Amino acid sequence: MADLFTEIFNLLPLCHCINNKILLMHGGLFRDENVTLDDLRKVDRNRQPPESGAMCELLWSDPQMMCGTSDSKRGVGTMFGPDVTKKFLQKNKLDYIVRSHEVKQEGYEVIHDGKCITVFSAPNYCDQMGNKGAFINITGDDLTPKFTSFEAVPHPNVKPMAYANPLFGLF
Repeated sequence: MADLFTEIFNLLPLCHCINNKILLMHGGLFRDENVTLDDLRKVDRNRQPPESGAMCELLWSDPQMMCGTSDSKRGVGTMFGPDVTKKFLQKNKLDYIVRSHEVKQEGYEVIHDGKCITVFSAPNYCDQMGNKGAFINITGDDLTPKFTSFEAVPHPNVKPMAYANPLFGLF
């Protein structure tokens, strides 16, 4: 079953472009300032992620407030600044990017002059962060993002791991 799941997961898209205006991905942008949407279409997705390059950065990169790029605090991917976001958007004729790879206290964050949006949907991440979750609704001809934040709900009164095996928690 694990092999089947991995095979299916390896075929999921790395990113998606909405109306040729918004690029959505899990991580973020690239150390190489010459990456285009055509380059992303050519990435061999049917494999495990490498430790560098476009596939890795789409999955693991994070924005930073200072200009330029720097090594990621995660050990993979890169940190990218507002200038990197602006150049990528101009080069690819996009309006903004939406990503999800970081806990945000209100469930979302808009930075880089409104051009880099992080939406994190897991409230109270790992049952200890106290953050809200959020989702984004992109509407209208101008593709305006609208955000909805929400709180975590209490867990059901179930013993830990009771759901994982039919024999756990019965006795």
